Formats: sequence, structure tokens, C-alpha cells
Amino acid sequence: MVAPLAVPLSAVSGEPLALRADELPFAVTLARGGAEALHAQLARQVRGAVLAGTLPPGAAVPGTRTLARSLGVTRGVVEAAYAELLADGTLQAEVGRGTRVRLATPAPSTPAPVAAWTGPAWLPAPGALPVDGPARGVGTDFRLGVSGTHTLDIRAWRQAWAEAARAPVPGDYGDPAGEESLRAALAAFMGRQRGLAAQEGDLLITAGTLHALNLIVRALLPPGSAVLMENPGYRAARQVLLDAGHIPVPVPVDEDGLVVGPDTPPARLAYVTPSHQFPLGGRMCLPRRLALLEWAERCDALIVEDDFDGEFRYDAPPLPTLASLAAHTGTPGRVLYLSTLSKVLTPAVRTGFLVAPPALRPALVRARTLLDFGHPLPVQAALTWLLSGGHLDRHIRRARRWHAQVRAALTGELAGLAPYATLGGIQAGLHLCLHLAPSISAPEAARQLARQHIQVTTLDTYTFAGPPANALLLGYGGLTAAQAASGGRAVAAQIRQMVASATFDRDTA
Repeated sequence: MVAPLAVPLSAVSGEPLALRADELPFAVTLARGGAEALHAQLARQVRGAVLAGTLPPGAAVPGTRTLARSLGVTRGVVEAAYAELLADGTLQAEVGRGTRVRLATPAPSTPAPVAAWTGPAWLPAPGALPVDGPARGVGTDFRLGVSGTHTLDIRAWRQAWAEAARAPVPGDYGDPAGEESLRAALAAFMGRQRGLAAQEGDLLITAGTLHALNLIVRALLPPGSAVLMENPGYRAARQVLLDAGHIPVPVPVDEDGLVVGPDTPPARLAYVTPSHQFPLGGRMCLPRRLALLEWAERCDALIVEDDFDGEFRYDAPPLPTLASLAAHTGTPGRVLYLSTLSKVLTPAVRTGFLVAPPALRPALVRARTLLDFGHPLPVQAALTWLLSGGHLDRHIRRARRWHAQVRAALTGELAGLAPYATLGGIQAGLHLCLHLAPSISAPEAARQLARQHIQVTTLDTYTFAGPPANALLLGYGGLTAAQAASGGRAVAAQIRQMVASATFDRDTA
């Protein structure tokens, strides 16, 4: 591609410049002051004439002086245009014959009119994206999976990026597993926050938990592997399994987590959210955790422990992670632990991490290398600064107090609805589950609330087998206490209205 040239024009009118008909068999229009350089405009129009057949193969084009004089531009404009056309094979120059259209140029064809191209015939139609859309701008959106930045220390945030910018600009790719300094800082962080003993060599930096799950199911599992999944469960994780060609096997959950027993089918992997089951919100009790580890040992299976928001706990102490339990029960190496900074800091950094047993780590690092060669180095540098200086720990303490206040404001508005509506999943995390009596339809309640600009979620799309539970999901991670209280009052009012309507209908039947 020839670089654009700044070419002076002759002092002619400000209108586009027209070519005399005896120079080329088509009109050329060059516009002054446009975004496209003059020589590029000329080259584009000559190329178009060749492709259209207006300039047939072997046809001579005017000399540079003749055409420049005709167009009222400098010779350099035409020379640059011809150089571009010679370089891309549109024209050819021969000594003694001048510059001509390349003889090998195929004759133009006149295709039959067809409808707009929709892609190859073999391309499968994409399914619906299993994630929620962006937040609405009106009313209250009890959106799941988000966390606000109200408690973020902006000074520390800016300082982190300033420190990253002051570092020497790297001239090579980094470690695909992540920089050792960040992995060491995250290992220490997990020891403080979750009691998980890990070294920097055990960690792999990822772009979040879904990214980590993609690496696991593509790098570790044979094609067509069966994978146990919580039902209801994380719909995006299920889609990851399906897209990778695996077979999700739905397993029921209750208030104690995944129901594991002698009848639990064998599989290559089990994907669970034991700290705060998504979406019901319960915690997997210790006997169930031990039963799951025993199942994995019996079936020679792996366990993916997705701890997506385990830092936010309110009324109960944390249970030991499956990964740490495995090390103490004689089943080490079966658990891959996933976590993310999207909830504790911001989704904007697109950073999570995976704690993997040594036997599995080489395959995961290989998959990360072939996928994108690792995480952006400036992002890693900024996060290392925040972790090493204790800023992230302080942020989590502030955020935990903030979310506890938001949760209290919301649950205070909903607590008086029993027995028609009861709260679940309130001990941890950033969302709760409002279980409704059979006489109150959750989908209808959601529709009525949407008309009032109150957005809630039902369990329909999170349920993979059997009828969905009659419940509403209320995410409060992105709300203030005032917003949560206002939205909670609207939800409570709608439930009471539906109770009154159901009572009236029964009494008048």
C-alpha cells in the first residue's frame, strides 16, 4: 500500500475534477480535502474499471504526465496511484509498451441476482446467548452476576495503573500461565481470604471463570465426556460444555447443595458452586462435600469448584473449600478451583484464576498458549500492585460491609411475606432467591413487575430437567441500599396483591 501523499492541486474550481473523455474510457472524480488521499481515489477508480471490464486486459492507460495534466494534479499523484496498481497486479509495465492492464485479468462475469449472503450452507445457526443483556436504564434491575464499584478506592485504582504504565514496555510475550509475581500475590490472597493453601506454581491466570472452564473442558476431557451439573445451575457453563461437544448430566440440588449418593451416575467431571450455589444460593454442607470427593475418587473423575463470589459472607463462617478438603481426605489432585476478580473488584479487568493440580497444569498452560498466549501484561502489573499493597483486601472489607447493608435493606422489605414467599440463599453472595407459594406464579409476578420497571429473573432458563422451581431471583450486587429497599417494596407489594387476588378468586369460586 502506497502511503498517502500531500499533493497540491492546480488552482481550478472547488468542484471535483473531471477527466477528458479521450484519456480514459470512464469519468474520474477526485474530491479535494476528503479522508482518502487523491492517489488512493484514483487507484480505486481505475481498479474498479478493470474489474468491471471497462478497461479490458491489455488496454493501455495514459502516461503519468498526460493524465496528471488532464486531472489538474501533480504527476506524483498519478505515479503513486500507478505504483499501487502495479503492486497489487491490476496493471503491468513493460519496457517499450508502457503501462497496461494486466493480461491475466479475468473477464468480468454478470452473476444472477441473489439474495443477501447469509454465510456458508454448512454454518450452524447460533443459539441464544445464555447470559443476561445489559442493565436497563429505568427502574430497578435486580440483575444477577454484577457487583457495583461504589466502594472502590479511586486513588488506589489510578495509582495501580500509573505504576503499570511506569514499568518498562515489554518486547516479548509473558508467561502464558501468568506472571509469577501476580500468581504469588493471588496465592497469598487466597490463603488469607479462603484458607486455600496454594503456591504460585499451582495457579493459572485466566480471563474469568467461564474462560477457565473453557480451558478445562477443551484441554482435559476426551470428546463426548459426561459432566455432572447442578440443576438448576449456571446456564452459561452448561453452554460451554455443549459447545465443546460434552454431555451435561443434570443432578438435583437442595438446600444442602448437589445431591450426591450411591445412585449418582459416573462422569468424567462434576461442575459445582458449593460456596453459594448458583442460582438457588445455598451452601453445600460438609457431608455432601465429602460425598462428592468420594464419588470423584470412585469414578476417577475431576471436580470443578467455581467459587465466583465466596468472599461475600454475612451470617455464617466459610466452609473449607473442596480443594483444601481434598488435600486432607486423601483425594488430592481431583479438584480444580476457579475464582474471579469480577465480583470482588470489577468485571472491567477480565481477570480470574485457576488453581490446578500439578498433573493437570501442563495441559491447561498448553491450551492457554494456543488460545491467546496469556493475559495482558499491563493488567497483571496493575493487579499485582493492588494485591501486594493490601488494597484489594481493604476493598473487600469495605465491599462486604456495603453489600451487607444492601442485603439488609432488601431482606427487610421481603421478610414479612411468609408463608407466601420465603427467602433463600441470603447467607452469602450477591443475590437471593425468593421462593413463592404454589398459588403465586413466578413468571406472572416477573411480568407484572416488569411493567413497573422492576426487573427480576425466574428459574426457567436455569433449569435443565424437570419443572423449574417457583421462585424469583434478585441480584443486589449493583444496587445501593436505597435502590434495593425501593425495589424490594415493589416486589413485596406485587406479591401481596397476587395473594389477595388469589384469595378473592378462591372465595368467590
